Amino acid sequence: MSTVTGSQVEHVDLDDDDDDDDRPWYRSPIVLIPIASGVAFAAGLVCEWTGVETAGLVLFWIGLLLGAYTFVPGALRELFTKGKLGIGLLMTISATGAVILGYVEEAAALAFLYSIAEALEDKAMDRARAGLRALLKLVPDTALVKRGDATAEVEAKELRVGDVLVVRPGERIATDGIVCAGRSSLDTSAITGESIPVDVDPGTEVSAGSINTTGVLEVEATAAGTDNSLTTIVELVEQAQAQKGERARLAERIARPLVPGVMILAVLVGVLGSLLTGDAELWITRALVVLVAASPCALAIAVPVTVVSAIGAASKFGVVVKSGAAFERFGGIRHLAVDKTGTLTRNEPTVTRVVTAADVTEDKVLAWAASLEGHSTHPLAAAIREAVRNAPIAADVSETAGHGIVGTYAGARLAVGSPRWLDAGTLADEVRAMESEGMTVVIVHRNDEPVGAIGVRDELRPEVPEVIATLDRRGIGVTMLTGDNARTAAALAGQAGITDVRAELRPEDKATAVADFSKSRPTAMIGDGINDAPALAAADLGIAMGAKGADAAIESADIAFTGHDLRLIPQALTHARRGRNIINQNVVLSIAIIVVLLPLAITGVLGLAAVVLVHEVAEVVVILNGLRAARRTKA
Repeated sequence: MSTVTGSQVEHVDLDDDDDDDDRPWYRSPIVLIPIASGVAFAAGLVCEWTGVETAGLVLFWIGLLLGAYTFVPGALRELFTKGKLGIGLLMTISATGAVILGYVEEAAALAFLYSIAEALEDKAMDRARAGLRALLKLVPDTALVKRGDATAEVEAKELRVGDVLVVRPGERIATDGIVCAGRSSLDTSAITGESIPVDVDPGTEVSAGSINTTGVLEVEATAAGTDNSLTTIVELVEQAQAQKGERARLAERIARPLVPGVMILAVLVGVLGSLLTGDAELWITRALVVLVAASPCALAIAVPVTVVSAIGAASKFGVVVKSGAAFERFGGIRHLAVDKTGTLTRNEPTVTRVVTAADVTEDKVLAWAASLEGHSTHPLAAAIREAVRNAPIAADVSETAGHGIVGTYAGARLAVGSPRWLDAGTLADEVRAMESEGMTVVIVHRNDEPVGAIGVRDELRPEVPEVIATLDRRGIGVTMLTGDNARTAAALAGQAGITDVRAELRPEDKATAVADFSKSRPTAMIGDGINDAPALAAADLGIAMGAKGADAAIESADIAFTGHDLRLIPQALTHARRGRNIINQNVVLSIAIIVVLLPLAITGVLGLAAVVLVHEVAEVVVILNGLRAARRTKA
């Protein structure tokens, strides 16, 4: 056991399917040994009440040894190998002292109650982690791969990029890919939290873990079986065990000096009381009671149980939290900075207008742009590629986030980018007109001369106005940050109901704006692209939209939404605030228990058995309260 530090939540081996926590409680030694201790203790009480004292004493010893077995070895190991003074050591000293003084019954009660509370804590943590561990089960063990005209079943972990998977109705997709044949609907609810099936056809990107509901699909793998969007989610979930929130660290800061402090206090109570009154047995007994009364058992588990429960629940509705610290910060967010493209919009931009310079055709402008955009991951690049079939491929391509992309084709230097980066020249008036209509415009240069402008429109996600209105009612401010031009940004913000718009921003400008917001109130940044990474890192909390977004965005973020439905935002905020409140309740209750019990123990109002009972009941209450965070919270 490692209750004093809460280290049992630092890391969870999600790949271990043979852990004891997978067994039902009636087959788990973690639970059965404390139960056996309790049965022996209860039988001892019965024997004592019926006058069979010898049998009762034997049963008390059995109960004591069984209960002590669950924490004494670990406490001694921590002491001698790491030099740590843990709560288990306090309990070991208390039980040993009680036995020396002849209080075998009280020692047995202490051992039983502490061991059963520890068992409940272990099972509570197991239950809280169940939602996280279940993510691994979304990937099938095997996949059907097309080999010429035949198919072969291979292990999912052996899949490679380019393999063509045959996915039948009712089967899960083993890795990320693109549909190359067939039409169907996919159930992605377990991954993204979106309940409506998604229609797919050739050319549609699909994610690992999605369930094929109707027709047979052929999917070309775009990721290896061991390195896809779902394994990315699992890695993020594992990181949730590696960091603790501010309150977790507060609990540890209190618990760490409290343990040696309690031992010193107990020595002082025993020594001074004995010297002043001459009744050594009475004051040594009270010193043992003080050891138990001031043990921060409940405090040590108050935060970890709640955090792991809440993170597990969040993962079930499509919110992956990287750490306990991130979860706690999320509960205090008062302002949201939101990227436009791909976050507020559908991320399905289409080319709606092309204007050209003299003697240049629209087809040529689109072809030149597409030759560069084939190397870009930006949503606008996808729209241009979609408008051009069999586009040429440019060479020596390089991209500057937030500006554009350059390269060479057929001996000419090409550039495609924002009007803030590339001069529109004689096309300036037409560019302004397109922007006033809500289009995002990219300029195309050939040999440093403007040859065309392409207008792309990405429609607002339908749920955005509702989400913005909900956040406004809850007192959470929203700011749109975008590299797009001010006219286009203002038009889209008006549709969304956002009044604070910052446009024509480079990535570093977004980061600066977010840092400024954070100075006055806790601010979260939501984005999904490479150009959002600096702002995500600068915010009090970074949120990446879509676990298949740019790697830089996911790595810079503290939280990842596995889907793109923005209604997750108010739901996740409500969930985090509720978890934060539960953490506060647990910390206050845990400290109050110590404050109340200490004087009662020193003055002798409560004996050893009573203090043990109160402490362990409080610990069970804290665990049960923490598990409330595992319930899914409605927005």
